[in-house]
This record gives sequence, structure tokens and C-alpha cells, in this order.
Amino acid sequence: MAGVAGLTHIGAAGEANMVDVGDKAETQRSATAEGFVRMQPETLKLIRDGDAKKGDVIGTARLAGIMGAKKTSDLIPLCHPLMLTKVSVEITEDADLPGLKVTATAKLTGKTGVEMEALTAVSVACLTIYDMAKAADKDMEIGGVRLVEKTGGKSGPYRRGDD
Repeated sequence: MAGVAGLTHIGAAGEANMVDVGDKAETQRSATAEGFVRMQPETLKLIRDGDAKKGDVIGTARLAGIMGAKKTSDLIPLCHPLMLTKVSVEITEDADLPGLKVTATAKLTGKTGVEMEALTAVSVACLTIYDMAKAADKDMEIGGVRLVEKTGGKSGPYRRGDD
């Protein structure tokens, strides 16, 4: 049953509630999110060449994103703890930014979606990139964090339109 204006996490009196997914059917679900870290070309070169003082920025950010997806329910108050079957984080150079693009996909078979896990993976990976390279470039910008697509569940598939 939906609460205020169709928001499932808000009760009739406006209070926050965790949604009861007990009666929902288990389906295969996936979600993909993306984001970026814009930086100076010199910072991107430093990361590419493996010369960042803190070490392997891309490898560490990939692991941090995976760990972030697994901890989503600890970070977002009304998210259900999920048994993820797959989390992947891809980090690629984008000379046009310049910077790094981050894409994360989360998958499971379950009663609730994994959009928040994919978004958290991207966010944590971007924050890790910033943390590991901030000594070289405090002007980095994190942005564009958004859901790209999702599958499964009662609402069916969603794919973001081309921008």
C-alpha cells in the first residue's frame, strides 16, 4: 500500500517506514548506475601512470565501490539488506571530461530492486577516486550520478533516455 502521494516509504501521517516486501515475488533484478570524476588532465595522467601517492586509484576505487554496494542497507536507512549475487564496477578514462567515468551494475534474485546498491557503488567509487587524488587536485568534481537502467520487479524494465 502506498503512503503519501504514492511514495512507498512514507505512511499516511508522513512518517518514514520500511516497505514490507514479504508478499512480493522473487524475480531476477539488476540495476546499472553511472557517474564521473572530473579532474585536471595532469591528475588523470598521474592516476593512469600509477603515480598517485596513495597507490592504485582505479583498483582501490573499484573495490570500494563493490564494498559500498554490499553496505548500502547500513548507509541508507530504509533500504533492505540484500543478498547480492553480482556487483561490477568499471572505471574508464574520458579525455573529454577530462576524468574518470564510473559504471556499476548490481544483480540479485529477490523481492526488491538493486538501484540503490548500484548508485551507492558509483558514489563510493567516485569518493574514493577523489580521496586518493585530492593531494594533487582539490578542484576535482564528482557528478552525473544517476540510474541508467534496471530490470525485474513488478514495475518492469527501465532505461534512461538518451540525453
